[in-house]
Amino acid sequence: MINLFEYQNKINYRDKENELEEFLDEIWNRREKNSYYNAEETEENRFESQRFLQFIHRSDEIKSSKYLGVIHFGGEKFNLMPKIFYQEGKEYTSHEITQIQNHILWWLSYCRKIRFPNYQASLDNIKSDFFEVLIYLFAKYTRELLNNSIYQQYQEVSRELSFIKGRLNINEYINENLSKGRWYKLNCTYDSYEMDNEFNRIIKYVATLLFNNTNSQDSKKHLREILFILDEVTDERATAAQCAGIKFNPMFGEFETVRDYCHLFLSNCISFDYKNDLKLFAFLLPMEYVFEDFIFGFIEKELPEIEAKSQRSDVYLDEDKIFNMRPDLFLKTNSKSIIADTKYKIVYSDEKDPKKGISQSDLYQMTTYAIRFDVDEIFLFYPNTVMSNQKSFTELIVKDKLAGERDINIKAYQVPVLNKDILNKELWKNTELKVMFEETREELKRKIERILSVQQ
Repeated sequence: MINLFEYQNKINYRDKENELEEFLDEIWNRREKNSYYNAEETEENRFESQRFLQFIHRSDEIKSSKYLGVIHFGGEKFNLMPKIFYQEGKEYTSHEITQIQNHILWWLSYCRKIRFPNYQASLDNIKSDFFEVLIYLFAKYTRELLNNSIYQQYQEVSRELSFIKGRLNINEYINENLSKGRWYKLNCTYDSYEMDNEFNRIIKYVATLLFNNTNSQDSKKHLREILFILDEVTDERATAAQCAGIKFNPMFGEFETVRDYCHLFLSNCISFDYKNDLKLFAFLLPMEYVFEDFIFGFIEKELPEIEAKSQRSDVYLDEDKIFNMRPDLFLKTNSKSIIADTKYKIVYSDEKDPKKGISQSDLYQMTTYAIRFDVDEIFLFYPNTVMSNQKSFTELIVKDKLAGERDINIKAYQVPVLNKDILNKELWKNTELKVMFEETREELKRKIERILSVQQ
């Protein structure tokens, strides 16, 4: 197992004949444009070569980029983990790696792109990587749901019947039935309540994909049962776009969780036979979008007194409305409107730095937001790290000369998104994520309330 932290540590790795790099290039070009990526073309999206790992060929070393997840390649497993957990020179135990991955799961539980079922996940029994935990959660939840109810929906079908149902297909009946002496069979098209529908075909495809890529016997058992239940459903390849288009009426609301899991897997998994002999797999997420999504989801769920909008896009920098402005968060309390931006960066690492690691470009961006959105308070949210004290705070005041010397207050905070105590504790058995991170949840909630001066 190889553990890499974003942009931090380097590991000796000899990539024979550049096979790993070629594989990652293929993943990069196959990746779906999903909700974790900007829909518009970015500078990064123009590259044809991968951006997951950095290869230093002169020293046969590799270094991870801004993605978290897992890569299976040629019998090796690469864990790509958030930089905020990195400590130079530290040897990480399997227990610490598992607890780091539990943090990732907790963050994902607030992300809007996926809804987690809240039940005990027996995380102590799964020792490999957080992707295995995701498979287990999906498999267990889906199997339990399908045991109680099967998703069925009306589909338009054409079949031969002994009586008229729906509409009679006259041409088909004449050519295929009447002309061949099978007048008693009627070719009809009608709506039928079918188990073999698009959503069940997506579930079956995802279950098959995961079954072939998990090493957990518990997960294989649940996935095997899912495939048995859906045995009569047509085998068909599925895409994230298909999954995103599935809508449910309230009667089937529980299936939304299954759909969201399927979308997560289809958006971020790549699995194929590479060069006809190596079975390879990767599950990767861009960490900066996970952090942004987590903060928004947390405020929306835990602080209902705050009206939060994500990436409000109705304001432009120019009068011709070409350059759209999209702050990460637009927040409204009882007394004020606030612009907030999430910055997934390590700051406050050097006490002698008067800027505390806050970049000048971030300051320019926030000042522009304040002027165009007509607000005088801007907040920057940075993640805390295992090396920080979580109390760091910086306030900068910009004078807006175009608005009569109005003060624009730009305040930067580290918010507690990780719990250093959990990293040093034994993994609790049969404990839900929300119980494990209850202390962290309360601390983050109090911190945001203080930052935004929410009246209780």
